[in-house]
Amino acid sequence: MAVSDGTTNALFGVASHDTAALESLFEARLDNLEASGLDPKTYALANIAALIAADAAPASYVFQVGFALEVGVTPEEILGLLVALNPTLGNVRIVSAAAEIAFALGIELDALEG
Repeated sequence: MAVSDGTTNALFGVASHDTAALESLFEARLDNLEASGLDPKTYALANIAALIAADAAPASYVFQVGFALEVGVTPEEILGLLVALNPTLGNVRIVSAAAEIAFALGIELDALEG
């Protein structure tokens, strides 16, 4: 399968944290936020919930949690989301997500063990 140069360049830009590539992703997110009709906090929490439900890659949490914090979601509200999802998704998925969310929040879990 041949991959176009545009796709290759876009993926490379995002993976290498190129500012222009990341800005284009952020602009697309804002367009989607507006189209959803949700307030920014609800939108951010819904996206984190989707990551948890999909058992998403760890890197996905960094962007989504960062966006959530920018729009006013608190770490306590994200914890509340984990609690709310636990009966539906189960402990295994929630424990996995909690570690990724802690990393995205800058919490070093290894430092807390002892």
